[in-house]
Amino acid sequence: MVTSPARRTSAAVLVTALAAVLAAALTVPVRPAPARAADRRAPDPASARAHWIDRATLAWRTAPAPGHRFELVHSPAGDLRVERGELVGDRHALPLTPVPGGLTAAQRARRPHLAAHAAFRLAPGDAARAASVLRGQVVAVERAADGTLLDATGVQIPGVLDDVYGAAARAELGPVWRRGTPTLAVWAPTARDVALDLDGRRIAMRRDDATGVWSVTGRPGWKGRPYAYAVTVFAPAAGRIVTNVVTDPYSPGLTADSRRSLLLDLADPALAPPGWPALRKPRPARRAAIYELHVRDFSASDRTVPERLRGTYAAFTRRGTAGTRALARLSRDGFTHVHLLPAFDFASAPERRADQRAPACDLAAFPADSDAQQRCVAATRDADAFNWGYDPLHYTVPEGSYATDPDGPARVREFREMVAGLNRTGLRVVMDVVYNHTFAAGQDPRSVLDRVVPGYYHRLDDNGAVTTSTCCANTAPEHAMMGRLVVDSVVTWARRYKVDGFRFDLMGHHPRANILRVRRALDRLTVGRDGVDGRSVVLYGEGWDFGEVAGNARFVQATQAAMAGTGVATFNDRLRDAVRGGGPFDADPRVQGFGSGLWTAPNDSPANGAEPAQRARLLHLADQIKVGLTGNLRDYRFTASGGRAATGAQIDYNGAPTGYTAAPGEAVTYVDAHDNETLHDALAYKLLRNTTMADRTRMQALSLSTALLSQGMPLVHAGSERLRSKSLDRNSYDSGDWFNRMHWDCRLGNAFGGGLPPAADNQDKWSHARPLLADPRLRPGCADIDATRERVGELLRVRASTPLFALDDAGQVQRRLSFPLSGTPGEAPGVITMRLDGRGLDPRWRSVTVVFNATPHVQRQTVPALAGTATRLHPVQAASSDPVVRTASADTATGTLQVPGRTVAVFVQR
Repeated sequence: MVTSPARRTSAAVLVTALAAVLAAALTVPVRPAPARAADRRAPDPASARAHWIDRATLAWRTAPAPGHRFELVHSPAGDLRVERGELVGDRHALPLTPVPGGLTAAQRARRPHLAAHAAFRLAPGDAARAASVLRGQVVAVERAADGTLLDATGVQIPGVLDDVYGAAARAELGPVWRRGTPTLAVWAPTARDVALDLDGRRIAMRRDDATGVWSVTGRPGWKGRPYAYAVTVFAPAAGRIVTNVVTDPYSPGLTADSRRSLLLDLADPALAPPGWPALRKPRPARRAAIYELHVRDFSASDRTVPERLRGTYAAFTRRGTAGTRALARLSRDGFTHVHLLPAFDFASAPERRADQRAPACDLAAFPADSDAQQRCVAATRDADAFNWGYDPLHYTVPEGSYATDPDGPARVREFREMVAGLNRTGLRVVMDVVYNHTFAAGQDPRSVLDRVVPGYYHRLDDNGAVTTSTCCANTAPEHAMMGRLVVDSVVTWARRYKVDGFRFDLMGHHPRANILRVRRALDRLTVGRDGVDGRSVVLYGEGWDFGEVAGNARFVQATQAAMAGTGVATFNDRLRDAVRGGGPFDADPRVQGFGSGLWTAPNDSPANGAEPAQRARLLHLADQIKVGLTGNLRDYRFTASGGRAATGAQIDYNGAPTGYTAAPGEAVTYVDAHDNETLHDALAYKLLRNTTMADRTRMQALSLSTALLSQGMPLVHAGSERLRSKSLDRNSYDSGDWFNRMHWDCRLGNAFGGGLPPAADNQDKWSHARPLLADPRLRPGCADIDATRERVGELLRVRASTPLFALDDAGQVQRRLSFPLSGTPGEAPGVITMRLDGRGLDPRWRSVTVVFNATPHVQRQTVPALAGTATRLHPVQAASSDPVVRTASADTATGTLQVPGRTVAVFVQR
């Protein structure tokens, strides 16, 4: 049971690191061996080692012995306990019969983690009583032939609930309005009673025995009223029957700090901004280009936004502020979507401004390498306004701390106004959704799902404890009604809030089938019926493979490899690590990669190895990047470094395949995101210390270019186009506004040198960080920030100028994309040359050739296919604000391309 605040801590962020390690090979699930007599534990009804998987079958890791008797004991009073070696209380026993051979093949296939468990069967008449038995306490019991109690354990019930209440999958849930009158419905099949708690009154609700849904029809005057459910139910976490007053899992609105649900009709015109029904969406992109942004970061430090609107949804609607002008420019350059970090209702920030605290220090007055800033921030971290928000309370209500008034419907209206404002800017909106865990479970006051149907919505281990591999209380979307909640919530955001895409946090903890159901549900939405074109909604997520579900231990997961061919994209950590160097959790942060000077400008870290090893590794990293540039296609064929023929899947990534997608759009290509250090900060650690600021800006743009000019969906963390720093903080989830500052005005700098990053996740790197933060040469000025922004904008305009950077399928990529120097004597370590054949597709250019030169020196790349052609620098770069890239040239006689150091140059052939 989770009883403490479930914030995203270093342990939680370890998930991202595990992607690099655990994705290295499919984890083979280790199934427990059948129990032996010596394994027996003391009887403990508070545990839950038995699994009631359907109305007739129990699975239990025990060893049936001749003469032993097994029972399923239930207590309507919920008072079963062991006293003096005997199970006592209001008990009613149903005999269990061991099944020779254990579970059936079909049962094992559905629940592979239980395959080695013994199986027990209830008599048909007793199985028919499952619904009534489930409304009390249930314990599995083993007795010796003489009746002595040998074992007693609680029972996990999700399987039998899904079997008995399959009809609930089609039942209406939450408030449903008909002709202005609400009907409220909640699924609570194990409850003894459910009442609507409205204005301090308890109003009886009616139970539907076929679905386990309790409902009540109200009156029109209930609109806008706060409410909750009073659920009387056996709670394993309490060990007794309790009455939980709990908010609605399908809440359409909330009061401040999520104290009560709010009875809203999301179709009410009063909750929508002007023109909402006819909102015009930006034209769907051939392939999304995504800008990842935190709602509060966008405006909390923007002095051009009125103070009362800073950090709110409303800031996105203010035309003419520094932030909205910047977003408009990014849209014109070629970004198509803004990805918003969690903006659903989360538990980790006070929603009323009066309750929010700020550090009681002048943070700007401390030295750049001081530890004072992080101490001041830590003192208020649990009461300040900032958190990334990966702490879900209610999945389908906007977060209240981002509203001008959290205590009412303003959050609904203002979220919609934000979406409309971003759409008017030319940007579609992606929501970061976190259905893989909840903030709390059990009887914690901030537990919602587990206080309505205890033991159902969360994934339990074999002893009945809630698993926490995600950081917090893991949910179980493999259970029918949790899976349905995911689908219903996503569809609501798409229909009622016109959200254009969803990024699934830790998607590998979802069944693939669940994500595909989401996709199918969205695809059914139409403009005529639902006001949105669901087929244009993009889906992507973190396909990491770890935890209790790793290796498809419980179901086929929505992992990187498993999502190939589905059209749902996953984050490509291979390209990220190859460009940056090392991995997110290296002991020495100075490990270099393609974009940070490996071999070509080595730093003094012994972690990089000797020169020959660096050269070999750089060539291998270049192969990983080449695969990433294809959209990480597993079957793409090319000549790898060293001259060997290879496919994307045959290029090694820590023991796993580099390529894993079946279509180019199934990879999210990125070199930084909210997790881990920003790209600027990673390069601060990794680049040779005496690298000039001018060259640092060039390496920033070059690193970003590997994502922006790939066939995948590029994603850029907000501010990377302007050298954003978090003062080397690798996990800023709860580091306050100070370490998460977003400066749209270059005169305010990039926030580097804001003090040592918070000790909790960074102290082991302080010895590396301190001299960097103290070095004034590492703080960029306006010229550096503006130059980087201009270069990134130019790369986006290059991407948008041709369909060749968003090819439709793997076949097109194979036919049109090549690496002409790869594996040949002309391949230079630190240089990648990519050619795209535009014949029959691009009306302007017969080919586009990109040279990524990560070395400090001018490089010449001879591409035989370009000899004798009319090839020149791309018009965008020929008119670039960067005088260096303008010197890139093509020798049309020989097909030789000359590219300055630390530069990406794009050449077009007429």
